[in-house]
Amino acid sequence: MSGHLASSSPWLTLLFSAGGVGLGWGYFAALRHGVKLCVTRGAPLPGVYRTLARLAAAAAFFALAARFGAWPLLGAFIGFLAARQLAVRAAGRRA
Repeated sequence: MSGHLASSSPWLTLLFSAGGVGLGWGYFAALRHGVKLCVTRGAPLPGVYRTLARLAAAAAFFALAARFGAWPLLGAFIGFLAARQLAVRAAGRRA
């Protein structure tokens, strides 16, 4: 198993890290937009569809990263968490 971890390309890990930032940025932007729609319109059903779409996109991305190994998956997750941190800070400045 450790041979498989060592065989992952650092460039692939970096690519999935950047993809994780992109996914996270889109994920949290869609979350912010969905919450805004739910609060202003009071229609929860479109919010449910948006939530399912966000979760499906994240699951598909992380499943793809996992197929390339542990390091690309870890890079994707770190990128996603970095985008989350940026979204939280941006939301704090708006409040």
